[in-house]
Amino acid sequence: MTTVHEPRTATHVPLPPRRSPPPPVLALLWAGAAAVLALWWSDTGSVVGAAGWLTGAGRIAGLLCGYACAVLVALMARVPLFERRIGSDRVARWHAMAGRYTVCLLLAHVVLILLGYAAQDHASLVHETVTVVLDYPDMLKATIGTLILFAVGISSARAARRRIGHEFWYYVHLLTYVAVFLAFWHQLTLGSDFTGNRAAQLAWYALYLGVTALVLWFRVLAPVRLNLRHRLRVESVHREAPGVWSVVMSGHQLDRMGAESGQFFRWRFLTEGMRWTSTPYSLSAPPRAGRLRITVKALGDHSASVALLRPGTRVWAEGPYGALTAERRTAQKVLLIAGGVGVTPLRALFETLPGDVTLLYRARTAEDLALGRELEAIARWRGGRVLYALNGSRGERPEFTAQSLRAAVPGIGGHDVYLCGPHGFAREVYAALRAAGVPDRRIHHESFEL
Repeated sequence: MTTVHEPRTATHVPLPPRRSPPPPVLALLWAGAAAVLALWWSDTGSVVGAAGWLTGAGRIAGLLCGYACAVLVALMARVPLFERRIGSDRVARWHAMAGRYTVCLLLAHVVLILLGYAAQDHASLVHETVTVVLDYPDMLKATIGTLILFAVGISSARAARRRIGHEFWYYVHLLTYVAVFLAFWHQLTLGSDFTGNRAAQLAWYALYLGVTALVLWFRVLAPVRLNLRHRLRVESVHREAPGVWSVVMSGHQLDRMGAESGQFFRWRFLTEGMRWTSTPYSLSAPPRAGRLRITVKALGDHSASVALLRPGTRVWAEGPYGALTAERRTAQKVLLIAGGVGVTPLRALFETLPGDVTLLYRARTAEDLALGRELEAIARWRGGRVLYALNGSRGERPEFTAQSLRAAVPGIGGHDVYLCGPHGFAREVYAALRAAGVPDRRIHHESFEL
């Protein structure tokens, strides 16, 4: 690790006020599940025989599945409270977990209910299935919704994700809304826990209508409003390093977007071959009057096409998202650790974070140091330090250990650390930071590996 710029006298700026702890969202979600179980308990008398036990278990699974569907959709709504106070990565993991729970509960509900009904009617499972699907009210729609949810679940499995394109996965994933809508109605027409229970019906309608309102506002109306107001277009495209390009976008009243260093948007470039794909890229510079900038490494068809964008291309943006901002900071000294193109949000933070800030940048060679000149200029201007961790002359990778980090950044245990890079790199550095004495609460990172 080589020190490129030693610090001049650091400018000590008062720390921003600490954020209040994230709202107890998980506690609320589990409380909702408990309320669903209480609904079943209050509406259930004695359970008799195998058919009764199977049907009762199926009802419980069905109620929890209906509740989980609402939670699943709410976590897809990109609510700013969740995105900023909890973190986009954590919300994404919660969504993935809710999806797995939903599919498992759905499977249990279908199997247990059909087995219970078959035992009760003394009929074969096949005959009972055909009867339920074709003769029961709203069950044909519910069956279609069930099949869609299973398809979404299969496409979201890691093995499937590795074999299908992101665009195909994304549009299949959107069918979750259709599936939930189709499956909703049979819950009220056939669910014995809702029949004749007006309060339960109203609560269920309120739950689903509330979630629908969140989706319509934050995933439809808010992006439309943002793009009609700001009218983003590509202003210029610049090469930063081999396979790395910066895109500068201009627009109207961009200071009213509320974007901060460290955040990202989902970008859709309205040109041939790119208009159907929405991809998250971090801001690689602080938002400036009338301009935003992202820096992209060519890792796939979409990111490689960024280099071909032409000035004037219209841009559709959704955001800002992410909690890797100055609000997370708790200490006067900060260490930013970037791996590869993970430098983009940290470059913006390097310019704007107050106090004593050091940036450690991992890349294979000096030629791969995207935005390197800017980082050096910022270091000179603010009196910070830039450290590079490059491969050796024979290609050997530098090791990130507790000892090497302590040597590079004395007193590292008293720093806040912002970490951004590929998943394997982030895991390696995280382990080294913990071994070097950095408390977990002071290591700030966002990871979308589910």
